[in-house]
Amino acid sequence: MLTVLELCAGGGGQTIGLERAGFHCVGAVEIEPIACETLKLNRPKLNVLNEDIRALEGRRFDGVDLLSGGVPCPPFSIAGKQLGADDERDLFPTMLRLVGEIRPRAVQIENVPGFASAKFEGYRNAFLNELRRLGYRVGWRVLQAADFGVPQLRPRFVLVAFRNDQLDNFFWPTPNIPRAHVGPALADLMMEHSWPGALRWADRAREVAPTIVGGSKKHGGPDLGPTRARRQWRELGVDGIGIADDAPAKNFPIDGLPRLTVPMVARLQGFPDDWRFAGRKTAAYRQVGNAFPPPVAAAVGTAINAALTLRENVNTFASAELLNTALLCEPSAKLPIVSRRSSKTKVTILTKHRKVKS
Repeated sequence: MLTVLELCAGGGGQTIGLERAGFHCVGAVEIEPIACETLKLNRPKLNVLNEDIRALEGRRFDGVDLLSGGVPCPPFSIAGKQLGADDERDLFPTMLRLVGEIRPRAVQIENVPGFASAKFEGYRNAFLNELRRLGYRVGWRVLQAADFGVPQLRPRFVLVAFRNDQLDNFFWPTPNIPRAHVGPALADLMMEHSWPGALRWADRAREVAPTIVGGSKKHGGPDLGPTRARRQWRELGVDGIGIADDAPAKNFPIDGLPRLTVPMVARLQGFPDDWRFAGRKTAAYRQVGNAFPPPVAAAVGTAINAALTLRENVNTFASAELLNTALLCEPSAKLPIVSRRSSKTKVTILTKHRKVKS
């Protein structure tokens, strides 16, 4: 199996996805103790490092196949002040240091779509140029989680970089499944205590959920986002002002507005139902809300795996059979595969010498 070092591993969304994509994790680095507990709870044998990546000695992991990280998003999030490089939480410089020390064959970085905005074009281009200087070819896209079976509008900035010419063998994953909706996704959880309004609610909530906001320690208790997001949740029949401890009871009003529970939000993020979160409600919710959805991580990771293992002619093999086997997921979890068709979509690939449209 290919190896991966995960940075800012959080509550495990990236871990699950890269496992499904055929990577063996040699280290999961995370600064929050409660998130480390979650990782150990679900993967007791995982090498979990409760460290600040700014203090991490990269040479310990020299030569891993993939360096992957979801660096903190507040410096670039529209929900914050968008201070970028002036935000003390900006860890992109640390990523560059670690890439130089570790020299992985490939790099994957995930962040909020704000990082792709015109406001941060100068900062983004400077970062890309530094990766090129280190000997990597780089590409990036904003991927929509809803296109990969996640019942939530969750756009994410995803960057991939490869040493040598292996970027030529990388093809962005192609969505090939219908969008999932909130009601059908959560109907059984809403019915857990025989709430008589559950099926009626599920039929009403036949839309994709707005982006779930995890917040930070500076944020108050768990809720589903700012006022605008709460209005969208209300249209889906959900009270977004907080997170419930349990599913609606049998005597809950048939036409009431239930609140979501942490397991419900986790399912909307694409976590498997057997993934457990350490900590009380607020801590657990933040781990869920800040996660990289596992189906998206699996799709991108599978594409990276294919590029690294096949090197050439990635479009000539029976991709559907091989990649669906590599995902190692439940039969019901049909994730997108990689195909040559993805090259028909226009995307700017940044190379050392020029921009190439592919």
